[in-house]
Amino acid sequence: MRVPIPAFAAPALTAAALLAPIPEAAAVDAAYDTEKGRIRVQTVVEGLSHPWGLAFLPDGRMLVTERDGNLRLIGGGKVSEPLAGVPEVDAGGQGGLLDVAVDPAFIQSRMVYLSYSEAGDGGNSTAVARGRLSEDGTRLTGVEVIFSQKPKLDSAMHFGSRLVFDRQGHLFITLGERSKAQFRDQAQQLGSHLGKVIRIWPDGSAPEDNPFTNRRDALPEIWSYGHRNIQGAALNPDTGVLWINEHGPRGGDEINIPEAGKNYGWPVVSHGVNYNGSPVGTGRREAPGMTGPIYHWTPSIGVSGMAFYTADAMPGWRGDVFVGGLAIPKLVRLERDGDRITGAEDLLEDLALRIRQVVQGPDGALYLLTDESDGEILRVGPAS
Repeated sequence: MRVPIPAFAAPALTAAALLAPIPEAAAVDAAYDTEKGRIRVQTVVEGLSHPWGLAFLPDGRMLVTERDGNLRLIGGGKVSEPLAGVPEVDAGGQGGLLDVAVDPAFIQSRMVYLSYSEAGDGGNSTAVARGRLSEDGTRLTGVEVIFSQKPKLDSAMHFGSRLVFDRQGHLFITLGERSKAQFRDQAQQLGSHLGKVIRIWPDGSAPEDNPFTNRRDALPEIWSYGHRNIQGAALNPDTGVLWINEHGPRGGDEINIPEAGKNYGWPVVSHGVNYNGSPVGTGRREAPGMTGPIYHWTPSIGVSGMAFYTADAMPGWRGDVFVGGLAIPKLVRLERDGDRITGAEDLLEDLALRIRQVVQGPDGALYLLTDESDGEILRVGPAS
């Protein structure tokens, strides 16, 4: 069974949108008992190539990225041909077309933001571009690069990268430290973008109140540092403050609340160890001047995607945080009391599908991307 996305007063899809049915294939349609109520999980669409980012448009349709470089428009259970105008990506390893975000003022601007791996002198790095979605939904126009991570390096790993707008209109960009041992110390260096959370205005300029704008030895876009590889990010609906999740090495996946100018420790301290079993940095979990996570996993689940649940469809979930698992495929529901995580429930483990992204939809359901060569969008809502 294939599930149409609710219309949400969307305009009729036109032939110009180039929407075509997905080929028939096996689909998920299953009910589960959870600690907070019975849920139903259904496939919305399938046949996507390693989908990575998902953003809802105001009319209820979705923009979804595929890691190999395609941006698609999805509505009514149908998927468009790849949109034209998407920047060229350096696809390979963990790199490619990554996240997508819609301008908070999209109805006026029609602006869409994309993060991706960008080739250049010395290798590649994470970049962010923006462009206007055409009225017929077939292309991006006026595309410009607003941020490019420095330096570019020879690595196919740890690009980050999530895009989140805050309530003041700043754009947060989460970045990885590119994994290799010879690069990772740059997560502690303020003259490098590696292993950082970036905060910019939508045109790419650095806000004057960023923490390092007055330091000559620091890049002005930096918000926080000492991160490893951040692949989940969301605003706390109570406070408007950014939360992130990031991959640890062997153990020590983390949830952090990145504050201006703070150091989150990588690769000096960690709750995990290196993949060969050797200690990370000092071998300690904490150190003076470094901020620890509010929650961590050992063994690592391969955290990716993050959403706070604020809707009424599942009232028992209201206020909870949801995180996807890649290395241990599952969806995790985290209960919280303010900024403290007080409980956890593992969901959908029997599906054995890598969960890349988690987004709350306008209908109050959760929408999940499965990171597979035949990737799906799953809708998680009440069973009744």
